[in-house]
Amino acid sequence: MDKKKLHRFLDQKVRQYNNTSFIARDPIAIPHRFSKRSDIEIAGFFAATFSWGNRTTILNKSIELFQLFDHTPHAFITQHRQTDLKKLLTFRHRTFQSIDLLYFIQFLRQHYAQHASLESAFCRSNGNLEDRLNAFHHYFFSLPDSPERTRKHVSSPQRRSTCKRLNMFLRWMVRKDGNGVDFGLWKKIQPAELICPIDVHVSRVARKLGLVERKQTDWQTAVELTESLKRLDPTDPVKYDFALFSLGVNEKF
Repeated sequence: MDKKKLHRFLDQKVRQYNNTSFIARDPIAIPHRFSKRSDIEIAGFFAATFSWGNRTTILNKSIELFQLFDHTPHAFITQHRQTDLKKLLTFRHRTFQSIDLLYFIQFLRQHYAQHASLESAFCRSNGNLEDRLNAFHHYFFSLPDSPERTRKHVSSPQRRSTCKRLNMFLRWMVRKDGNGVDFGLWKKIQPAELICPIDVHVSRVARKLGLVERKQTDWQTAVELTESLKRLDPTDPVKYDFALFSLGVNEKF
């Protein structure tokens, strides 16, 4: 497929999937349950963290967690007493266990005690998104009692991860195009700076379309994919996540 045909094809797929009908079966449905900015951020962060495996399970476990938070995640995290945490001790999602959940809550409580938004946690570096994600990882695990096992649930480019879940979360928070899917709450990071989330589905489609040549799937692959997408839209390359993901998952391209 030549560049012009590819461009038209992907733009058509973005128009097909980047609309509110996309929300219901996607993890982004979880933050869409909330209207308060901090609740949307927290709901999005947990839903993105849980986003590996079956999407129905991801949605169900996210709903279960926010029921435990009394459907007020920011208030629960910032105002809870130690006794309130007991009901969380049975929570599990695959390898994400209560010890991980309690650390996430501890970090978020400390962060929101000093900042109005989670955005500042991703803006601790003035460098590119790779630098920002590495800085976020160091910040997230800066508390003295951070469990080593929890590190596998928050990735970083430094560890050669694709950072798919964090990049997806950032897409939700940063992009705003009026289509009603992504929130566009954050302004300190621009859509042009984002890196496209990449998983097995996206990487398969990207290779078939000639957008990626790198054989392994790691951070550099995500960067390579994003650079290819910037040639189609330099200001908003990550909008093509809607096309690539949906081609892989919904259309089995």
